[in-house]
Amino acid sequence: MSSIVVVDDDSDIRGLLEFKLSAAGHTVTAEADGEAGLAAIMDVHPDVVVLDWMMPRMSGIEVCLELRKDPSMADIPVLFLTAKAQESDVQRGFAAGGNDYVIKPFSPRELSSRIDALLARTPR
Repeated sequence: MSSIVVVDDDSDIRGLLEFKLSAAGHTVTAEADGEAGLAAIMDVHPDVVVLDWMMPRMSGIEVCLELRKDPSMADIPVLFLTAKAQESDVQRGFAAGGNDYVIKPFSPRELSSRIDALLARTPR
């Protein structure tokens, strides 16, 4: 189906997303910090990226900004999955180039639906 890179420093969330998204037919690559996540994104060139905001070594915002600078990666949809819930945080996520924003705690079913919506809107 589609390839998805998940970058989150919480191992439980990574495991849950790997399981749910793989069960839905996606190929999932998961990383625990921003630097490793950016390297995986550059290597895999996924159809969608799911980014936590607060991570070691490089934040999700920094990863997203780096992706948007690279013409070969600039069109990859990015969904922020984060506990940062203030309106200003959401605005900052979209300003950094995010395409969607989901606040933790989250519904795995809703997250999967949002990923499907991003995939449907993105030409491949």
